[in-house]
Amino acid sequence: MSAELLHRARSGDREAFAELVGPYRGELHLLCYRMLGSFQDAEDTLQEVLLAAWLGLAGFEERSSLRTWLHRITTNRCLNTLRSAGRRPQPAAAFPAPVPEPSAHNEVLWLQPYPDLLLDRLPDGEPGPEARYETAEAISLAFLTALQLLPPNQRAVLLLRDVLGYRAAEAAELLDLTESAVTSALKRARATLDATARGPERPGPVPGSPQERELTERFVAAFTSHDIDALLALMTDDIWIRMPPMPFEYQGTENVRGFFTAIEAHRRAICRLVPTRANGQPAWGEYALDRVTDKLHCVGMLVARYSGDRVDELTHFEAGVAASFGLPRVLGDG
Repeated sequence: MSAELLHRARSGDREAFAELVGPYRGELHLLCYRMLGSFQDAEDTLQEVLLAAWLGLAGFEERSSLRTWLHRITTNRCLNTLRSAGRRPQPAAAFPAPVPEPSAHNEVLWLQPYPDLLLDRLPDGEPGPEARYETAEAISLAFLTALQLLPPNQRAVLLLRDVLGYRAAEAAELLDLTESAVTSALKRARATLDATARGPERPGPVPGSPQERELTERFVAAFTSHDIDALLALMTDDIWIRMPPMPFEYQGTENVRGFFTAIEAHRRAICRLVPTRANGQPAWGEYALDRVTDKLHCVGMLVARYSGDRVDELTHFEAGVAASFGLPRVLGDG
């Protein structure tokens, strides 16, 4: 951080301020997303964070790094959002067809995917010495879902300590807590995450590897040919299907078969999958043919998690999230 740049920003130079905080925007946005679970909420909160930093820059005493100071503002702004407004209520979601009794009901209905393109733009940087999670694990949908079930304080402590790698004393200062309170919150958060973990998992293929491409091609072929048997053959026995903001979840091949059968008309309308990546995982925009316009309209987004040479989780999101991934609302050719 340049002292001259800081001086200019403090003097009201907005361009200097943008240059000052620019290197940290990506990781601040990601921290907002991890805290809130929603890409849109992260977008809105980041703007509040940057405004608070602009207005409060005169109070930055340089006792810590600018990055740490921005992390403090971001974490506390997210905590204020979670505590004051709570999670905004979701409208009751209805599936377009009657569905079988679900295996479970999802509690995290506001979760949205995060574009890998934004992860690729993050500057290289090692987490602090206390970090326990690798970047790929700390952005996965499974981790984000488990994280959203933690109380806000525990969520913040776990992110600061185990993801960003702050020491206990540093996290305590950022959150205006005692070190013992941070240690206690972290212990409870880790216990909750351990309790919700699905157990040992087979790692999936390396992203971009021939193995991942081969599995992806087989999955897309089975999905777009509407072959339930071929699709289930690519899934693990304990496959999970999730679809926020709808609460239904289905586990196991037979339950998934029943679900796929019940929504056959909806499923058969999807005739193209346009590839992208979300949360470090393969993803696709789902496109269905509009018989009136003869164009393909985006009807949702699908994110897969691979385990070994199988799919062990599919998460369907509504079409509204597709724009954040650069996926067009309409494709010209049917």
